[in-house]
Amino acid sequence: MSEIETVEHKVPTGPDIIKKFVRTLPGSSGVYRMFDANGQVIYVGKARNLKARVTNYTRFEGNPVRICRMIAATASMEFVTTETEAEALLLEANLIKRLRPRFNVLLRDDKSFPYILLATDHEAPQILKHRGTRRRKGFYFGPFASATAVERTIAALQKAFLLRNCTDSFYAGRSRPCLQHQIKRCAAPCTGEISLEDYGELVQSAKQFLEGKSRSVQAHLSEEMNEAAEDLDFERAATIRDRLSALALIQSQGDSTAQTLEEADIFAIHQQAGQFCVQVFFFRAHQNWGNHAFRPRADASLSEADVLGPFLVQFYENRTPPRMVLLSHEIEDAELIAEVLSEKAGRKVTLGVPQRGEKRDLVDNALVNAREALGRQLSESASQKKLLEGLKETFGLPRVPRRIETYDNSHIQGTNAIGAMVVAGEDGFSKKHYRTFNIKSEDLTPGDDFGMMQEVLTRRFKRLANEVPEPDNVASDDEEGAATEGLPDWPDVLLIDGGLGQLNAVREVFRELGLKHDISLIGIAKGEERNAGRETFFMQGREPFMLPARDPVLYYVQRLRDEAHRFAIGTHRAKRNKAMVKNPLDEIDGIGPTRKRALLNHFGSAKAVSRAALNDLMAIDGISKTMAQQIYDHFNRAE
Repeated sequence: MSEIETVEHKVPTGPDIIKKFVRTLPGSSGVYRMFDANGQVIYVGKARNLKARVTNYTRFEGNPVRICRMIAATASMEFVTTETEAEALLLEANLIKRLRPRFNVLLRDDKSFPYILLATDHEAPQILKHRGTRRRKGFYFGPFASATAVERTIAALQKAFLLRNCTDSFYAGRSRPCLQHQIKRCAAPCTGEISLEDYGELVQSAKQFLEGKSRSVQAHLSEEMNEAAEDLDFERAATIRDRLSALALIQSQGDSTAQTLEEADIFAIHQQAGQFCVQVFFFRAHQNWGNHAFRPRADASLSEADVLGPFLVQFYENRTPPRMVLLSHEIEDAELIAEVLSEKAGRKVTLGVPQRGEKRDLVDNALVNAREALGRQLSESASQKKLLEGLKETFGLPRVPRRIETYDNSHIQGTNAIGAMVVAGEDGFSKKHYRTFNIKSEDLTPGDDFGMMQEVLTRRFKRLANEVPEPDNVASDDEEGAATEGLPDWPDVLLIDGGLGQLNAVREVFRELGLKHDISLIGIAKGEERNAGRETFFMQGREPFMLPARDPVLYYVQRLRDEAHRFAIGTHRAKRNKAMVKNPLDEIDGIGPTRKRALLNHFGSAKAVSRAALNDLMAIDGISKTMAQQIYDHFNRAE
């Protein structure tokens, strides 16, 4: 009886379901979404002609295995028509990144790259590192592959163009030049050591240099240096000489330069063992501004070209493309993608696969880097899998863990207490899944590590249980789906830095929350005299035990524990340092960023605000009589 009921209530899927949608589809461009029996989006696609494209899914014949599996799993579809195919392409990329369908190519590591910003919203423009949304007025140069590359370039630009990098409030509070001026990294417009007009010329030269007009900038400086030498102004000539040396340093910082490539991104893709790696190089102003390796999620049956096209659209979905994009493989819809990128950039963007010359050499170099990066990753993954299998055998786990969470606390006598969670899986540490917890409970005794751990675990798993239903204790049979989705939401192993007491505190949390998921709990207590290699392990149903001193599994567990300790203490120190330099104005109700900036710009420092008279406070724009009285009372309570 139960079998009959199951068949009657089974949601129908497959080609027949898709045929019903085809009957009413228009022949216009648009985007389609395919859903499985559970209502999950499994694929997002775009089409110039929706009816023609979806008709291809009404039969299994002629389709590759991946598409047949997708067709068989489809229980429903939804459609959005668009004015143009370019609009459909952009909508498709947006939906893929947001919905993460399992049959699509997916850009997993969608990191935000840093830029150099010449901020022009101040009388004396500032140079600084920028990451994120471009809200501030100014000129943005990048992207750079790493923050280190940005900081190194900014330091050299300061030597070459003497631009300030201080905050506006620091600038407003200066009465004499700061150390940056003394070491010849700033022209000190704050104290009038240079006129704003002359400072503006320095800013314009820096802008031209970052735009690729380095030769004209260097020629101009060389001419100035020669003129100073002819006028016997050797000190000024030496200063300009140092600036020219700084420019030469910037030009030599890249791993390679490009004589014929002023502004371009280079994409090279390599496939091995069912995995893909896309290496992206950024060239700006004829300089290599770094590279980054991406690991897109894609079906192993796809070719490099099949993956590179969708990857490219998703990569530029929230980024401004350069004037030229060079590829290692010919891709489908290349003209359409070039049209979309040009519209996004507001100028023509050239997309192509170079066949000879310097551009081909640069693409080949990117391809070599992609091959080597993927080889290293596969080697590390193989070693990681062996360690996880060893962890299963050593600790008697029910299955090889796919997600391990390690917890630790950090505080000084209970102050600025922090709880930290680090996460590891088949690909090693997953830093994007790391979390910190500010200890909030006021009932805890200072230094109560057990209570802190209970608060951290309660908040972590209470939220997890509300957001993600508990999975079955038995590993899913869909190993392929599990692998492509990366780390699961629920951990298989919890590693607690502490002994039996900490472990019992965690068990109590699980009992109170009523969690049924089979999570293996392991406590690790430091050895005698805190020696590494003499740790004692605690697990439910087992006597405390130690591992051989040279056991690879022991080394692995130590790495997990040490990473949690490093992350916890680093976050604690940052919190403590922030508390030490907290501005007194932050303690006044009603003082937000705007009023705080107005006060600091006018008085120069919080200390000067504390000494200000009531009438002086009332004279500031944005500070009402009531607010001025509140500020005055805050600093003059004794009176």
